[in-house]
Amino acid sequence: MSPPLLLLLLGLLYVLIFAALCMVRREGSPTRLVLEGVVLSLAVAGLAALTNLAFHPILFVLLLYLLTMRVRLLVDLGNSLARRGDHAAAEKVYRLALRLWPDATGRLMVQLNQGVLDIYRGRLDDAIAILRQVLGQAGGGYLGIKHECACHYNLGVAYHKKGLEAQAALEFNAVLDTWPVSEYARAASIALERRRKG
Repeated sequence: MSPPLLLLLLGLLYVLIFAALCMVRREGSPTRLVLEGVVLSLAVAGLAALTNLAFHPILFVLLLYLLTMRVRLLVDLGNSLARRGDHAAAEKVYRLALRLWPDATGRLMVQLNQGVLDIYRGRLDDAIAILRQVLGQAGGGYLGIKHECACHYNLGVAYHKKGLEAQAALEFNAVLDTWPVSEYARAASIALERRRKG
């Protein structure tokens, strides 16, 4: 098999696998990922065919991953910084992720994590506004079940910290209704149990 054809097939296989994962996670149509993956695969395979340059297949797949998953990778980096207490750096990383042309799912993931960061910083009104906005936009099926649970749970935490216990209970129960066996459901159950005892 010629190297350009191998690169093209690897690129298309990558796109197929990651598009299927998006569908399994119920993150909506992965149109941006498919488009970016196919265009990049065609460009690299075409360049390899025209110039006889040897692109290592593993490096090509790594490049494809870094470019198509850039927003998710930056979200993970921002989350790591936020957990370590470097909130200013985390906010900069989230803003950078929003400037790198995220798809609908990526944009909602960034906004969700910006809302969580606002909770860490004590900006509860901002957190509530962002998290409610994310849930309002998630109706198109772009957020995925895990992130939807995270959004409901963190919105419940924000309401609880503001002393709005009825709204907090609604959000914690929404987590249980959405995905009862998730890590967020366990945390929501604990929060609801504390509320009953308190």
